[in-house]
Amino acid sequence: MSGNTFGRLFRLTTYGESHGPALGGVVDGCPAGIALSEELLQKELDRRRPGGGTAGTTRKEPDAVRLLSGVFEGATTGTPIGFQIENTNQRSGDYGPLAAVWRPGHADMTYDAKYGVRDFRGGGRSSARETAARVAGGAIARALLAAQGISVRSCTLEIGGMPAPAFTPEDMAGAASRPYCAPCEAAVEPWEALVRTVRGEGDTLGGIVRVEVLGVPSGLGEPVFDKLDAVLAQALMSVGAVKGVEIGDGFAAARSRGSFNNDAYRPAGAGSTPGNPATNHCGGILGGISTGQPLVMTVAIKPIPSIAKEQQSVNAEGSPVSLRVGGRHDICAIPRVNPVLEAMAALTVADALLLQRRMG
Repeated sequence: MSGNTFGRLFRLTTYGESHGPALGGVVDGCPAGIALSEELLQKELDRRRPGGGTAGTTRKEPDAVRLLSGVFEGATTGTPIGFQIENTNQRSGDYGPLAAVWRPGHADMTYDAKYGVRDFRGGGRSSARETAARVAGGAIARALLAAQGISVRSCTLEIGGMPAPAFTPEDMAGAASRPYCAPCEAAVEPWEALVRTVRGEGDTLGGIVRVEVLGVPSGLGEPVFDKLDAVLAQALMSVGAVKGVEIGDGFAAARSRGSFNNDAYRPAGAGSTPGNPATNHCGGILGGISTGQPLVMTVAIKPIPSIAKEQQSVNAEGSPVSLRVGGRHDICAIPRVNPVLEAMAALTVADALLLQRRMG
């Protein structure tokens, strides 16, 4: 299977399936001398870990990560960084009845069409469990970015069509510590009530997440086909639950006017560095190159396709069947998807940073 590696200079390759012995990956291209430890990777993995929160699956995995190579005495050596995360709480028997059935909303049919074989245990490689390796690789990218004063954060804007109340950038700074990665406390209780209701109905929810990268210098990104916004969109769209990505104002820009959408430059002495725009409708990218303002992405997350309600499908012979998807599943990918999106943004910017250094 191709398509398991992301990046050009800072490269992450992942391996493993939902119900296999382990997941893991290799990061190649990370410079030497970056402070790195298992604890740093574990901190990010704990945010994605299953088994917590009202919206989460009841599958409990410690997601304990082991660094296998590329780190010596707490710092990267410049050689490939290998890591592994064992699967310890699989219940493959839950999926036996689905071996010859295509689950609506899943990749069962498409994997059969492409490969002629698929791992039906939790979706195998197409499972959201694959994203654990992305989060670990993203934590390595974050360590590289942190050394340059660059950070990544996210917050949830909406769950199941219910938006968060108005919030400030200062509120968003604490989103990672709140349930659902909520941008403000006022959003938590209504979302909690909605999730409980939908769980009782045997259904699932989607949502919308905002991702920001702060401290990005100007000049990152390759013009034309490898624009920074194009690569960010690819990175975020590679996450299985994602069905849409906006950069900056996104679709709202299409309903705006140039006189509003343009980010006007400020002269020196206006409280910022010369030329720094007063607004950021472009999301920190112009012509595919970073402006020096925060990168801002809005990401649409689809509802979890595994639902307890009866659905109509077909088996491998094409005969009609009715099914309810058993097993242990999330009600909403949020907030577990948030660190995954942050990881993909971090990997993209780390790669762009190294590409720019090579040019210099």
